[in-house]
Order: sequence, then C-alpha cells, then structure tokens
Amino acid sequence: MDKKLIIRYILLILGVTIMSLGIALSLKSTLGTPPISCIPAVLAVAFPLTVGEFTIIFNVLLVIFQMVLLRKITLSQIAQMLVCILFGYMIDFNLSFIDFINPTNYISQWILLIISCLVLAFGLVIEVKSDITMLPGDGAVVAIGEVLNKDWGKVKPFFDVTVVSIGVILALAFIGHLEGVREGTIFSAVTVGFIIQFYNNIFGERIDNYLEK
Repeated sequence: MDKKLIIRYILLILGVTIMSLGIALSLKSTLGTPPISCIPAVLAVAFPLTVGEFTIIFNVLLVIFQMVLLRKITLSQIAQMLVCILFGYMIDFNLSFIDFINPTNYISQWILLIISCLVLAFGLVIEVKSDITMLPGDGAVVAIGEVLNKDWGKVKPFFDVTVVSIGVILALAFIGHLEGVREGTIFSAVTVGFIIQFYNNIFGERIDNYLEK
C-alpha cells in the first residue's frame, strides 16, 4: 500500500478519535453537545443504551438516508458506516477515560465546553485532511446539497437546526426538560467552524502540501 495512503488512514483514525474526545468533553460539561451528537445524547438519557451506541445507530440511519435520497450505494457510504462505528465506541471509551472530570460550577462547565470545541475542531480538521471519507452527518449534508443543487455551506445550517430541533422535541417528550441540548449546543454550532478556519490557517496548508508531494 502507498505510504501516503497509509498516512491518510492514520489521519482519519486519529481525527475521529480526537473528535470523539471532543464530544465526550462536551457531554461532561452538561451544557449540551454539538448538533450532530445532541440526538444520541438525549436518547442515552431516556433509554438504556450508551451515547456511543446511539451515535452508531443514528449515523447508520443517516447513511441509509443518503442511500435512499441518492438512490445508490457507494463505497463512501460503506466507509462512513465503518467510521461511525469507530466514532461511537471511541465516544464511550473517552467518556470512561475522562470520568474523573466533573465540573462543579457554571464557569467550569463553560471552560470545559470551550475546550471540547477546540478539541472537536482539531479532530475535524485532521479527519477532513485525510480525504478518505467523512462522517455520516457531513455525508447527509453533501447528499442533500446534491439533490437540491445547493452548496454544502448553505445546507449545513438548516441541517443543524433540524437536528437540534429534533433533539429538543425528544428531550421534552422523553425526559421532560432540556438535557443534551442546551446553550452549549448553540455555542458549539456557531464557534466550531471559526476554530476550524483558525486551525486551517495555522497548519492546514502544511498537511496538504505534505500529502500532495
């Protein structure tokens, strides 16, 4: 196998692992998770499965949604399923790994949430730079954009709003109050993109240049 391809797979695994740590940190903050994880976070409170297990189920459904929407099955979609399995189990692993972190006040919760956004954005940059595949949430946005002939950047906000809205409805229906979807969810949705841009400006081009040599 080509050395650069091996490096790309390593970057993919590393990126997904770092992203899962970011999600775990946001869960420990209890201020809400990023939009793509709010539904699994809510369901994990209401039903006897872990956040990671619900993450796998939710992401597999997103891949199936892509297949139905595009009316085809691709290697990228199959790869997304494999990646989401790793993603889900790594979320549970990292939750166990950082079990000792328990913020005691609102300020420490926010500090932890901000750290989670920094970690999540870093993982996203690494995952995207691998250029192997993407997480099913992003894949769903790409599929919707393809069908509607809209750019990814225009579809993404509406997708996030839809997912968060479903999370809110599920929380109120099954838990009776907002949990897993809170002010931190909005904060993550707004800030992670800017952090990604910041990281790309610092080292994104270096990674691209190395992989293209």
